[in-house]
Amino acid sequence: GRKAIRGVSWRISTTITTRSYSTTSIFRNSKFATVTEDDINFFKKVLDEGGVITDPDDLEMYNTDWTTKYKGNSKVVLRPKTTKQVSSILQHCHSRCLPVVPQGGNTGVVGGSVPVFDEIILSLGLMNKIENLDKISGVVTCQAGVVLEALDNHLSHYGYTVPVDIGAKGSCQIGGNASTNAGGVRLIRYGSLHANILGVEAVLADGTVVDSLSGLRKDNTGYDLKQLFIGSEGTLGIITRVSLLTPARPSSVNVAMFGCKDFASVIRALQLAKSELSEILTAFEFLDRESVEISLSLNDQHQQIDNRSSSIVKEPLSTSHPFYILIETGGFNMDHDRAKLNQFLENILSTEVVTDGVVAENITQVKELWKVREIIPDAMIKSGKHIFLYDLTLPLSHIYKIVDVLRDKLGERASVIGFGHVGDGNIHLNVVTSRDPKEIQDIVEPFIYEFVAEQKGSISAEHGIGVLKSKYLHYSKSEKAIDLMRQIK
Repeated sequence: GRKAIRGVSWRISTTITTRSYSTTSIFRNSKFATVTEDDINFFKKVLDEGGVITDPDDLEMYNTDWTTKYKGNSKVVLRPKTTKQVSSILQHCHSRCLPVVPQGGNTGVVGGSVPVFDEIILSLGLMNKIENLDKISGVVTCQAGVVLEALDNHLSHYGYTVPVDIGAKGSCQIGGNASTNAGGVRLIRYGSLHANILGVEAVLADGTVVDSLSGLRKDNTGYDLKQLFIGSEGTLGIITRVSLLTPARPSSVNVAMFGCKDFASVIRALQLAKSELSEILTAFEFLDRESVEISLSLNDQHQQIDNRSSSIVKEPLSTSHPFYILIETGGFNMDHDRAKLNQFLENILSTEVVTDGVVAENITQVKELWKVREIIPDAMIKSGKHIFLYDLTLPLSHIYKIVDVLRDKLGERASVIGFGHVGDGNIHLNVVTSRDPKEIQDIVEPFIYEFVAEQKGSISAEHGIGVLKSKYLHYSKSEKAIDLMRQIK
C-alpha cells in the first residue's frame, strides 16, 4: 500500500523531518512518479465537473495548512463525491506510483494534511452527505466530508449531539476527526472517537474498499479493523464513511469560569468537580494567565485593523488570576443540575480552592466565556510571531511543570503559554517568540520530548504525528511497537 498513499504521518521509516525551521534536508522519494496530462485527463473522466483543480491560485489554500507553517507544491486537487470515485482514483495512482495526501478540513497543526512535495491532494470536502440517523439508537451514518458543526446542527433536531467538540468545529470534517482521533473538550464526558465510532468505510491504497461500516455496539467477530483506521492519519487508507454513536443532547447546560491562585488549586478543583458534578460534568479546561492575555491581544489587533473600539474577547473575571478553570455541565433536569452546581460552588469557595468566579446566566455569556478559551490558537497565529505548538499528555502531577521548566530555560527569548484539557491530562504547550525560530527550536527540541518520555507521557495527545513529530515518535513508542506499525503499513 505504500505506492499510492504517501502516508500523511508515516515518517518513522523515512528521513523526513519537520520543514518548519529544521535545517535537515528533505528528499522526494525517487520511486514516485509525477502527474502528467494523461493523469489529469483520467481524473476528469472519473470526477464530476469541477472535481479536478489545477489553477495555481485555487491550489494555494489546499497546499497550505492552517498554521501557514507547512506548504506543499501539489499541481492537482481531486474532489470526489463518492466512495467509488475515491477507489478509482487510488487504483489509478497505485498503478502509476503516484503519491497521494488525503485532506479533510485542513485544520491540523502538525503538517499532516498538506503535501510534503507535489503529492496529489485528495480532498473529501464534497463527500458531505448525512445518510442516515437511527432515531432510536442515535447512530448516525455519514460521508467523511461532513463538517462537524453541520453534523451537530443536524443531530440537534432529533435530540442528539456529537460526542466530540473542538475549536475548529466550523470547518473540520468528521473523516479527518476520525483519521486523527480528534479529542477536544468533551472527552472527559464521552470518551475518544475510538469509543464512539462504531464503523468505518475506508479505501486502501490500491483502491480496495473495506466496508467495516457497522452500526452495532457489540460485534465480537474477529479483529476490530475500524480501530486501525481511527487515528492512523490516512496512512493505511482513506476513511470515506463513518458510523458514529451520538449521545442524547443535554437540555440543561451550565458554564462557569473561576480564578485560581496556583496550579495545585486547579487540580483540587478537578478532583472536586469529578466527585461532586460527576455524571453532568461535560468539560473541565484550564488556562494560565498568559493564555488569557494572548486571547485579549486580539482586541488590539482588531482595533488596529478595523479602527473599532469594540472588543472581540472580554476579560473573563473582575480581577486577574494566575490560573483559570472553565467548567461546563450538561444534564436533563435544570433544578437537579443547578443544585449540584451550587453545592460545588459553595465547596470550592469555602475551601478557597478558587478565589473568584462567574456563572453564565444566558447563551451570550456562555459564548463569551468559551471564546476566551477557544480563540487562543487563532490569537497566536494572528500575533505575527513565530509559534511552536505542542500537544502533550502528562501525569497530572507533572502536567504544568513542563511550562515552568521551559520558561526557566527560555528566559526572555520567548513566551510560554499553557492551557488545555486538564481532565484528560492533556496540555497544549505553546512557545511564542519574535527571535530567530531556529534558535528557539534548538532549545526546545528534543528537550520537551525527553521530558515527556521521562514522565511516561505522550508527545501527541490529540493532534497526531504528521510531519512535525515523525522523528520524535520513539519518545512515546518502543522500537518494537514502531516496527509492528511498519509491518502493518
